Amino acid sequence: MTYPAGPPPYQPGGTPYGPPAVCVRHPDRATGLSCTRCGRPSCPECLREASVGYQCVDCVAEGQRTAPRPASVAGARPGGRPVVVPTLIAVNAVVFVLTALQAANPVYNSNSVLFRELSLVPGFVHAGEWWRVLTAGFLHIGPIHLIVNMLALWMLGRDLEVVLGRGRFLALYLVSLLGGSAAVMLFYAANDQVAGASGAVFGLMGALVVVLRRLRAPAGQVFGIIGINVLISVVLPGISLIGHLGGLAVGAIATAALVYAPPRNRTAVQVAAIGGLTVVLLVLIWLTTLR
Repeated sequence: MTYPAGPPPYQPGGTPYGPPAVCVRHPDRATGLSCTRCGRPSCPECLREASVGYQCVDCVAEGQRTAPRPASVAGARPGGRPVVVPTLIAVNAVVFVLTALQAANPVYNSNSVLFRELSLVPGFVHAGEWWRVLTAGFLHIGPIHLIVNMLALWMLGRDLEVVLGRGRFLALYLVSLLGGSAAVMLFYAANDQVAGASGAVFGLMGALVVVLRRLRAPAGQVFGIIGINVLISVVLPGISLIGHLGGLAVGAIATAALVYAPPRNRTAVQVAAIGGLTVVLLVLIWLTTLR
């Protein structure tokens, strides 16, 4: 007796002319089901619901590896929560507490030894104390100065960190801080003393404008906030307008490099741009030491 041609090896359920199909992952389990993507027989435990039919776990894993992942305009993965911003706020708060304890007075914490050793004084940087161009950004003169800057950091930074990603946001913050310090080194006298995170915060303002323009979203309110803060910097004595403007400009430039980098080789372009900007700022600071 001649039987018709048999079914393909993986035809679900077998045929009257052969044994029933078994799950490719569990050979001891007979099954009448199969993956709609690869066609291999699979038991219910190994199948996952897909847009069309059911797929085996191997095909689901492969699809997740090859499917394009959504990303922000800077290449960050969506869904993250701010981590760098609260960490920066905590560091600034701890440094303030230490200076206040040393000075035995939170209002005049600038009298502490730690404050004198970390604040930005161009003449001391000329003498080789380079750390001051960064450490000064974590000092604040009195609690009001600290509270105002940390509120601004929280309001501006939490959304920017989500858009840029943690590593890019931290790089933006630090290079903006360095930009404010470079401006102080260029235009302030050797014995002037400057401290505060305002240069970095202004850098975040510039960053927010660039991000909104990249997203083609209205940026009028941010321009208004920047204008008000610049006016305050001009009107109120003792505020480093030059440092603020330096941070603002560098923050905008750095963010443009981050959000306008081409998708292909995006990370390499971003690293090169931020690294190059950092080198330029350090060279400018070094040039001031030759005067």
